Amino acid sequence: MLDAWDGLTLDRRADVADRLADAVEVATRRVGRELTELVATDPAAQRVTPLEVVRGAIREPTAVLADAGVAAVARDEFEERSFPSDRYGLTPRTFADLGDDDLGPLHLVWGFAKAQALRASRPQPPR
Repeated sequence: MLDAWDGLTLDRRADVADRLADAVEVATRRVGRELTELVATDPAAQRVTPLEVVRGAIREPTAVLADAGVAAVARDEFEERSFPSDRYGLTPRTFADLGDDDLGPLHLVWGFAKAQALRASRPQPPR
């Protein structure tokens, strides 16, 4: 993204790239903690999905880009409506966007496991 935007000098671009790398590390640690907390939470109390947590990883890089004055990118109507705080088109629509073919099926397994846990915790009607 920085290479496509000519609003930064080479020195400033290098500085922003370093800050982006740091932001990605911070986001990775935070998202890891949040995912750990999510799976440790009782399924009935879970209010987000793993994908929603991962989508939050844009917060730190977005702040760096905005602070550097990088212009927002053009996004389609779906992205603007679905991800209004994502000025730079960083939000993954699905786990497949992250480039790991195992994450999508794992997300489905999480959903099935949560549904099974919730079903099992409901009082059963008398027979």
